[in-house]
Amino acid sequence: MQEQDVKDIVQAVLAEQHRLHNNEADEVVLRTIATILTSFGIEEEDRIELKADFAHLRRWRKASEQVEKAGWRAIATVLITGICGLIWLGIQTKFGK
Repeated sequence: MQEQDVKDIVQAVLAEQHRLHNNEADEVVLRTIATILTSFGIEEEDRIELKADFAHLRRWRKASEQVEKAGWRAIATVLITGICGLIWLGIQTKFGK
């Protein structure tokens, strides 16, 4: 057995250990998340409903942001129109029409 053969075997063993460690870590993370969600009263079978709930909340948030933007635009439009109206009224009064 040559030195390169030993290096290849050691590298293969280390790669397999790394892969197994990652798989174990993934399993632990998934079990931890499932436990946390269960402690909040969310069963693992309710994931589809939970996803739909979060999608609904996102749509609601985006809609309220759009309403807020439209409200600020309306306020700005009213203020600018009022100021322009006051200026126009001042000009009409000044030049006596």
